[in-house]
Amino acid sequence: MAGLINSDDIATVKERSSLEDVVREHVTLRRSGSRLVGLCPFHDEKSPSFGVNPTNGFYHCFGCGEGGDVISFVQKVENLSFTETIERLAERLGVQLRYEGGSGRPSGEAPGRRSRLVEAHRVAEELYTDLLLHQQAARAGRDFLRARDFNSAHVGQFGIGFAPRGGEELVRHLRAKGFTDDELVIGGLAGRGSRGLYDRFRGRLVWPIRDITGDTIGFGARRIFDDDRIEAKYLNTAETPIYKKSSVLYGLDLARKKISAERRAVVVEGYTDVMACHLAGVETAVATCGTAFGAEHIKILRRLIRDEAGLAPARVVFTFDGDAAGRKAAMRAFADDQKWASQSFVAVEKSGKDPCELRQFEGDPAVAALIEDAVPMFEFAVRTTIDRFDLTTAEGRVQALRAAAPIVASIRDRSLRPEYTREVAGMLGVEVEQVATEVGRTGRVTVRDDRAQRHTPSSEDVAEPAPGETHLAMPDPRDPVVAAERQLLQVVLQFPTVLRADAIDLLTPESFSAPAHRAVLEGVHAAHAVDGSPSGRAWTSAVTEAAPTVVAGLISELAVATLPTRMDPLTGLPTSRYVAELFARVRTIGLTGRIGDAMSELRRLEHAETPDHDRSRRLGVQLQELQRELAGIKEGMS
Repeated sequence: MAGLINSDDIATVKERSSLEDVVREHVTLRRSGSRLVGLCPFHDEKSPSFGVNPTNGFYHCFGCGEGGDVISFVQKVENLSFTETIERLAERLGVQLRYEGGSGRPSGEAPGRRSRLVEAHRVAEELYTDLLLHQQAARAGRDFLRARDFNSAHVGQFGIGFAPRGGEELVRHLRAKGFTDDELVIGGLAGRGSRGLYDRFRGRLVWPIRDITGDTIGFGARRIFDDDRIEAKYLNTAETPIYKKSSVLYGLDLARKKISAERRAVVVEGYTDVMACHLAGVETAVATCGTAFGAEHIKILRRLIRDEAGLAPARVVFTFDGDAAGRKAAMRAFADDQKWASQSFVAVEKSGKDPCELRQFEGDPAVAALIEDAVPMFEFAVRTTIDRFDLTTAEGRVQALRAAAPIVASIRDRSLRPEYTREVAGMLGVEVEQVATEVGRTGRVTVRDDRAQRHTPSSEDVAEPAPGETHLAMPDPRDPVVAAERQLLQVVLQFPTVLRADAIDLLTPESFSAPAHRAVLEGVHAAHAVDGSPSGRAWTSAVTEAAPTVVAGLISELAVATLPTRMDPLTGLPTSRYVAELFARVRTIGLTGRIGDAMSELRRLEHAETPDHDRSRRLGVQLQELQRELAGIKEGMS
């Protein structure tokens, strides 16, 4: 339970953990002003709306609204409990956690389930690798690798192992290490039969499947014995609490940094293909794990390569076998091509060799050349589509043209369409104008279809507030008044030390027109009352805890959003002039509004059937005080 960890240790872990470092394991970030930006890991997007403020340790996505600190990020992105998150971050930092009642984990208290399952997989990987290298029965596995030019050093580099044929060795080993039967079954390492537990993988060569941080979370196992009763060439870990095959890419832990630095990724079809690519110098290679390449895999890679509209195009290369199954897989990838902002490519070796075979028979340079000579996905798709028709007949050419035209019409870069139009005309042996006409007609139909399918938001799309929670409409930043209020709150949250000592006390709810901004100010005042000299991560967290829950997302947004002003080149802070003018403007707007409200009420009282002279006198006094206060602000600005 979360309460078992010493509260001071929790604070230490939170303070020492670098949000930037943690986020960079999942998202490639680039600097934009005082913050870092990238593609959001919580929703799919074409342009970056996810921001990180390294100074105060907060993140916020301006697209989906997710936000918070390093603890909430790890919880959400890795689906961990609070306790598991603290333990994971503490392990990264080398912090020894204390628990209630002692200096270590209480007797009988187990770590979080994820930690236990990951540790079980680590122990299993060690056993498998040791057996492959030293057990006589694993010779078939060693021969398999040696035949493909992989040696013992490569075994260690990629963590390859051998699952013994007996069917109980791993179960016995893990039980001896203190793991329970339920943990082995839940983690996919063992199955449960009528005679008890048995090893999930038996008599197979196994590859550890790791998440992006390097934790082993599953295995892929290849058939190497002819008498293996299971005919399937590959078996993979079933879905478990820590392994979701649709969102895991084999080799990503090894390729992540290169993918991010080079903005390139290579998607191959198998574990040995990943190995061959990495050993041949193509260190951006990854592969799916027993499933087709899909939308979740695209999201992962897009975040790493910064696949953003407006940037220089990133490069993603798919390699496929040259057979019918490979072409079918390529066309499935083409169907998802619109999910990339950049153009993707296809590499198919003419003789049909995969990267592993290519390295084996032609050497490392041939693998690198295969990837470098990849053709655009659109070109491959057009050629594959046209090949299905008999171009020797007029009917075949017309059918091929109708099939290829939508592909050309779907090319995002319009400047490429004329060139592809000419190429398709050449492939089909028809006039360029005929292809251009068909492409144009297809394009118009596609646009009409897209418009017809667009969804117009209605009242049913507006989420209802949770029971007991007040709904606050989010302020419209296009309103100049709201924009000024927003910028001032950004200063208060991100750079509180640049304000005068009494500045926060001078801000009143009446200074802000937006109810959501007033709710944020409520948290600011409450936190300021506790800590009169706010600064750092603790300040933003204190405001978040003190403010109404409904504006937690807005606070994380304001804590990360870039101020629309140049920072002082020496201090990196907003200039004192900018802050003073912004502070005065918000107070001026608030006072002007209050003066207008008072004068309006005074006029109504003057025309009332029963005049309220006492109220009129009080309003007169209030107006004088407000006008003096306003005059003082204007004088200070002059």
